[in-house]
Order: sequence, then C-alpha cells, then structure tokens
Amino acid sequence: MPEIPKSVVIVGGGTAGWMTAAYLRVAFGDRLSVTLVESENVATIGVGEATFSTVRHFFDYLGLDEREWMPECQATYKLGIRFENWQKPGHHFYHPFERTRVVDGFPLTDWWLARESGDRFDKDCFLIASLCDSKRSPRYLDGTLFEKQSDQPTLYRTTLTEQNTQFPYAYHFDATLLAKFLTGFATDRGARHVLDDVLDVVRNEDGTISHVVTREHGDLHGDLFVDCTGFKGLLINKTLGEPFESFQDYLPNDSAVALRVPMDMARDGIRPCTTATAQEAGWIWTIPLFGRIGTGYVYASEYTSPEEAERTLREFVGPAAADAEANHIRMRIGRNRRSWVGNCVAIGLSSGFVEPLESTGIFFIQNAIEQFVKHFPDGESHERLRDAYNAQVAHVIDGVREFLALHYYAAARTDNRYWRDTKTRPLPPGLAERLERWGTRLPDGESIFPYYHGFEPYSYHSMLLGLGGLPMRHSPALSLFDSTAADKELQAVRDEAADLVAKLPSQYEYFAHLHGLAPHERASGR
Repeated sequence: MPEIPKSVVIVGGGTAGWMTAAYLRVAFGDRLSVTLVESENVATIGVGEATFSTVRHFFDYLGLDEREWMPECQATYKLGIRFENWQKPGHHFYHPFERTRVVDGFPLTDWWLARESGDRFDKDCFLIASLCDSKRSPRYLDGTLFEKQSDQPTLYRTTLTEQNTQFPYAYHFDATLLAKFLTGFATDRGARHVLDDVLDVVRNEDGTISHVVTREHGDLHGDLFVDCTGFKGLLINKTLGEPFESFQDYLPNDSAVALRVPMDMARDGIRPCTTATAQEAGWIWTIPLFGRIGTGYVYASEYTSPEEAERTLREFVGPAAADAEANHIRMRIGRNRRSWVGNCVAIGLSSGFVEPLESTGIFFIQNAIEQFVKHFPDGESHERLRDAYNAQVAHVIDGVREFLALHYYAAARTDNRYWRDTKTRPLPPGLAERLERWGTRLPDGESIFPYYHGFEPYSYHSMLLGLGGLPMRHSPALSLFDSTAADKELQAVRDEAADLVAKLPSQYEYFAHLHGLAPHERASGR
C-alpha cells in the first residue's frame, strides 16, 4: 500500500455505497479518487427507512439542509419508537429521543417509580410521548424547533462519538430515493459512477485486493476497496474468507417480508414515530412516509413460514395492502469477526446487521464511514489503525446486540412458544450481570454496555419500564427524600406537553407546507 491511499473503489451502491461515496468526497475532496461500481441487475434491500437522531450529523457533515433532501426522499420526522403489544395486548409505550430530566441527582424515571404515578412513565417523564400520540411535528411551520436548543450548523463538522446533546428527532425516508439523491450529490462532487457487473475480484500475492473485473469497463484498480455488496459480502467474505459470527443464539429473527403501501396521509395523518407491533413470531414495523407507509414483518423462520408471515402482514395492514408486492428477505444476523481485512473495508450489511428493531442499520453505516475516515491509514500505521477500527465497529454492533436482546428478555409477553422462549434463550456476555444490578437500581452510564453503541441510559430506562417483564425498583435513598421538587417536575412535563400539543402543527400539516401544498390541502391530518 502507498504511504497514503489515493484511490478508493466502492463495490455496491444502495444506501451504504452512496453514503460512503458522498462522505468521502466531502471529507477528502479531490485528494482522494472515489469510484463506485454497482450493477443494474442487483436489487437493494431497501428496508432501512427509519433512523435514529444521530443521523442528522451525517447530513450536517455533507452540508445538506433538510429542505434540500427531505422532499426528494418522501421523508418525515421520527421522534422515537412506539412499541405496541410487547407487554400485553392493547398496551403501548414510547422509546423517545429525549434524555431524562434529573431532580436532586436522580433521573425523573427513578422518581416516577418511587411515586408510583401510574402506568404511562413515558407520558409522565418525557414530552415526546404526548407529541407522538397527537401526531405533532417537532417544528413549527416557520421551521422553528419546539425544543429550546440550537439546531444551527456549527462552524466545524462533527461526528457521532463527540456528540454531547440529544437532538429530539430522526428521520423516516425512502431508502431508494435517498440513494438516488446521494448518487447525484456524490457524482456532482467528483465521484465516478460505474454501472456494470463485477465478474471477478483479483488478489495480489500478499492476499490484498488488486482490482475488480467488470463486464464492460475492464479492470477497476484501487488502493482501498469498500465492500457494500450487502449480505453477500462479495469482497470481505467470498473473496477474503473473513469468518462471520452469527448472533442467532441471541436474536433468532432471521427473516422479513416487506410491503410499500400507498396511504391517504391527509386523511390518516402521519405519526412522528416508527411503530413496532409485537406478533406471534416477531414484530411488524410501520414507517410513515409522505404518501405511503413502509411496513414489514420481522420474524424467526423457526416459528413461522414465509407464506404465513406474508398473510399475517397483509391482514395487519388491511385492504390497502391488496395490490402491494411483497419483498421477502433472508437476513444475516451477526457481524464479521473483522470488518476491515487487508485493504478491504466492509460497510453496511456486508459488515454486520441486527434486526431493525431500533433502526440501527443506517447508524451502523454512518458509524463505519466516520470511523473509516478517522482511521484512514498510511503505510506505516495501517495495521494499528485497522485493528483499532475493527475493535470500535465490533463494540458498536455488540452493544446494539445486547440492547436488542434486552427487548425480548424484558418483555412481559409469554402467550406462545416464541415469546416464552425469549425468557430462556442465552443472553449476550455480561447482560445477565447487568440485569441483576438494574433490578436494584435503574441503569446509569456506569452500568450499561461499557463501549459506545449509540444508546444512553434513558433508552434502557424506557425499555425496562415499558416492556414490563422485569421488576424494577426505585433507588432506596428516594424514600428519605422530600419529593416536592420531583412532583413539580412531573407536573411541568405534563403542562409543557399539553402546551406543545396545542401549539405545534400536525406532522402532516408541516410536510404538506414543506411540499408546497395549498393551505386548504394542509388543514387535515391532525
């Protein structure tokens, strides 16, 4: 490898490929040649339409304003995830993008447990639950954010791991349209786009990749190669033989069936959250875009068949699904032992994937791209930087694996074999010990998974309190505290939420306005 790589070849397009190409061109400009080769004959998965709030830093890094890309991608806001029927039929709760308020050194969720305030911790402790129930936009029609924090661009670009604030929303978008938008963005900034089939991958004597052979464009050479070929892992697994470590013992959902369903959003409104509805052998996602929903059934093939899963999904959606074409997907759950091998970096599904319960697919892509740039090598430091990259990426995926395993283990639902088995399945290393600690004190920064993985203590509070399957206790010290300040704060949350619900536009109104619809066309959807 040369002292500093001067060229990168990305194999595979889709969201992972074009996010990588766009980011590299912005980060390195003309100092790095970027070529992306993708086949017209390979369909993208297109499932990852929901994100979480740190994705805004990707768009900020590219210098993109929401008004530039959101209308092009049918995008809407996502303030959190609504979990339905995980505790019992008819019950729901939210995992919001909102940190817990702190009173006298204790999180408001801890005070809520001590006060035995009811069964809606999310509405009592967070503003966002009420906004989601009322289908409110997080922005006023003039673009002002509801929360009192600055959302103005900084004077410098930032990445995931140095964020110290919690932004109140993420995005839903059409992944195919986003890839198309980023194709134009990246090629306008100098990325080379090769539309062709890759026939072969040729290696050097030392085992690294020399070039890829295409059907019509000959050999494509590069100093570094990025594998964005999805679950196939054409470069990282099939060519370099890197072992894949399955998470199947911990997370058995290995399949999905997805539909794109047109909806009348003016009539139905747009809920500003992803919904995850528990089912007999997994769960169904509902992702509202501007004009349609994306929906799919994530399930374990050990417990149901593809045909039964599709039937369940269509019944769940109702008549609107009648003409929708089903996309059946077999998911590879786990990660490569190493995501960077030799001069090849796997990003996206070729690197690792867990089921999309917490919308982490695009988060994994963003994290990998940012870390790739931070660990960009030269000849002298290549091995050390590569090893550090692999450790960071593995920690992120392993941390999310643990957080998702908690969802199933802590769910109160036990009405069939699938849900009963979630209580006896092996837990990821370290989780059993952490669960024992959380039984006497809610998680904090010292007691959750010890490496960066995108989730903070408030996320663990939301799941443990909402899922309802594990007994949770407040901190004993609160029994000796005066609760006056906590009671005032709990009331303040209720008052602020009611005020925001009354003043904010509906999500449909906001995006109808953004799309330039006439005032009489935006008045519904409330």
